[in-house]
Amino acid sequence: MAKLKITDVQQYVEDNIGVFHLKRIDGLKNLKLKTVLKKKNPYLFKAKHMLTAPEIVQELADAYISSKEETIFGDWLEGLAIFINMKVYNGRKSAGQGIDLEFDKGGLRYIVADKVGS
Repeated sequence: MAKLKITDVQQYVEDNIGVFHLKRIDGLKNLKLKTVLKKKNPYLFKAKHMLTAPEIVQELADAYISSKEETIFGDWLEGLAIFINMKVYNGRKSAGQGIDLEFDKGGLRYIVADKVGS
């Protein structure tokens, strides 16, 4: 097991945090009201007493942004976990479906599915 250098983690974050922000911006650029509306129950707006278009659009945008950010950030954290595991255990991104990373330790193979935010 190699010792993790915090400077390596800091450098990874500095090199990769921009990707997180770019994906957030791209998600907003590609946001289409018609697409978002298809995923929402219109009766929810009535139940929440949202009666005007600006209220509904704001609610849709907030929900979309929050969901998109959680997905993007989860993917980013997965990359960070793989990077750290690679540094410490010589791990790697798994090729297996639903498996995030693999590494060997003490003669055993570890297969990890990371569930950030679940």
